[in-house]
Amino acid sequence: MLKFQGSTHFRQRIICSTLSGKAIRITNIRDEDEKPGLRDYEASFLRLVDKITNGSKIEINSTGTQITYIPGIIIGGKGITHECGTIRGIGYFVEALICLGPFAKAPLDITLNGITNNDIDLTIDTIRTTTLPIIRKFGIEEGLNIKIVKRGAPPNGGGSVNFKCPVVPHLKAIQLIDEGKIRRIRGIAYATRISPQFSNRVLDKAKGLLLEYTPDVYISSDHYKGNESGLSPGYGLTLVAETTTGCCLSAECMSNTGITTTEQQLQKQQKSSSSETPEDLGERTAYALLEEIFNGGCIDSHNQSLALLFMVLCPEDISKVRLGKITPYTIEFIRQLRDFFGVTFKIEPDQNSKTVLFTCLGIGYKNMARPTF
Repeated sequence: MLKFQGSTHFRQRIICSTLSGKAIRITNIRDEDEKPGLRDYEASFLRLVDKITNGSKIEINSTGTQITYIPGIIIGGKGITHECGTIRGIGYFVEALICLGPFAKAPLDITLNGITNNDIDLTIDTIRTTTLPIIRKFGIEEGLNIKIVKRGAPPNGGGSVNFKCPVVPHLKAIQLIDEGKIRRIRGIAYATRISPQFSNRVLDKAKGLLLEYTPDVYISSDHYKGNESGLSPGYGLTLVAETTTGCCLSAECMSNTGITTTEQQLQKQQKSSSSETPEDLGERTAYALLEEIFNGGCIDSHNQSLALLFMVLCPEDISKVRLGKITPYTIEFIRQLRDFFGVTFKIEPDQNSKTVLFTCLGIGYKNMARPTF
């Protein structure tokens, strides 16, 4: 049994434990906080893992500061519904399902309810336009789909997302070395329970900035009203830059129109972005995308850890990927991969392009939950 301390990287540890079959014990979870123990969204995440696995054993002590997790078999299944709550976005849960779904006994078809777009987690738009194309490169293609049924902005959410993931016997090794040049930029500006003018203003500002760098920029406006618009007002922008070699780099920003009053008072005291106009949001998102492009690499900073996990799970063959600036989350994830799977990466910095080349030998992971294909 592997032992860890603290609440950081909780989701990483549960995912790696489920895939590797190694039991874990996490102690001292926020033991010095005013509210010690697991948060509601972490308990919700454990409930989701319990729904899609069979034979998992989860033991939490009375204060919630210690958890013992013994993983079972991933079974997947259809017609599953999960309430994600309103603290974290649906993306927080979908990222885990993307890692676990391909190795289930049956294809996964799940509906998740909660917040579709926020500034903490990956939004569903980014997962659809950037994350899923990366997954397809590993050989998971037919039947992989994510659909926004209703949008939900913070704080009340009300969004709904349907995620479908097929099962595969094994992944295929990849060589993602050539990042190419930027070919075109696509985007979606969305607004819920608010005037469509907001999304149009965001769109115009971002497009004006990006047209200085490339002529092929197209951003669509997506306005939700009535039953499909969730329970809170909000607007945001997701941008994706596609390269000549088929790589996708993304950036996203969400307005904070729907945050609670106590948070707004705090922000006013700090004179932060509570007075941000739609034009400011468009500019912020455009610059965030330009920064992703400047950092380089074949995979953007949001999806680095996912690509490295699938490289480890590949057949016993060499996988290579070029990444830009490494995030602290990815650095910690590499340590988790070493602890759970015993795999280390060969890391070569490229001084010319300021990128990093990651190489590893896959462990030959096979889908053991399903006997035949």
